[in-house]
Amino acid sequence: MIAASPHASSISGPPSRAGADALAGLLGLGRPVVMGILNVTPDSFSDGGAFLSSSAAIAHAAQMATEGADIIDIGAESSRPYGNAVAVSAEEELRRLEPVLPAAVRMGRPVSIDTMKAGVATWALDHGTAIVNDVWGLQRDPDMADVVARHRVPVIVMHNRDAADPQIDIMADIAAFFERSLAIAARAGIRRDLIVLDPGIGFGKTPEQSMTAIARLDRLKTFGLPLLVGASRKRFIDTVSPAPPDRRLGGSIAAHILAAGRGAAIIRAHDVAATVQAMRVMAAIGANA
Repeated sequence: MIAASPHASSISGPPSRAGADALAGLLGLGRPVVMGILNVTPDSFSDGGAFLSSSAAIAHAAQMATEGADIIDIGAESSRPYGNAVAVSAEEELRRLEPVLPAAVRMGRPVSIDTMKAGVATWALDHGTAIVNDVWGLQRDPDMADVVARHRVPVIVMHNRDAADPQIDIMADIAAFFERSLAIAARAGIRRDLIVLDPGIGFGKTPEQSMTAIARLDRLKTFGLPLLVGASRKRFIDTVSPAPPDRRLGGSIAAHILAAGRGAAIIRAHDVAATVQAMRVMAAIGANA
């Protein structure tokens, strides 16, 4: 059990420079930020097992950095957005991360830790991670918000559901989820300017709801916080133009361009080189409008 952090009123001082400065700097680039995905897992829906060995994972992190990834997002437990997730212990998650994450940190790019476990986040932050990416938006592990507050780092709050419900208003559900997460963050003392919101494309959503979340992304601007979208290789693409996950680049780029046009400041992607090119060309064309 991780010790609780002090009450919000007793947390003082500036946020961790490594994370806060990195986020502020990236958001000031004037173009969408690209977060490259590194799954150190055997069962991720898109590339499960491809980077399970530490040598392959480190090489892929280096490749993404070379291709222009602004952030490297490392996860060691598959969140399996389409169900059938296999629970991974914190010990196993750390075993997968230990040979990889410190090496990625040394590459000089900000590293985010994709985990729903406060203990894993603590270890990663102690080893140089700059950002916490919580796919349950501070609502699954009761200690997560305190860990983020204590380290004073940025946190990505993602919308999630245990199961999709085609009958609900997905945008209302996302907004209500974010309100709960922001209340948790405020109680823990997490600075609001260190929070990024992610509508969780593919997570607890039908394909139609995932497309709606992208199409109506600008409705989430009312929170006044940066938005992240990760539509890369997601199943909704297959429902429009059938293709296996590793053949969905065109659909991923299309979704990410539309998301950026509707306010996404950060794009999370598997195919870094193509995504970086698309985001930079989009920004350049926009600058000449």
